[in-house]
Amino acid sequence: MSKNLQVRNLDDGLVRRLKHRAARNGRSAEAEHREILRQALSAEVEPSFAELAAKLRELTRGRRHTPAELLQREGRDER
Repeated sequence: MSKNLQVRNLDDGLVRRLKHRAARNGRSAEAEHREILRQALSAEVEPSFAELAAKLRELTRGRRHTPAELLQREGRDER
């Protein structure tokens, strides 16, 4: 299923450059926009779970943590 994406408040110079690039490539401005998005996002690598976990550990380093078993016990005691 295809979706629509609307981009507002673009700089006139940027739109002009998009149209020139589209003309050079024999595409409409809309098709060129799709191709730019496709290329930009296909080059982006999704981080693995291990990378995300390492980043979270880095962000929370030095903070006090409550052990999971205590949280589980509290949850059971509340029932």
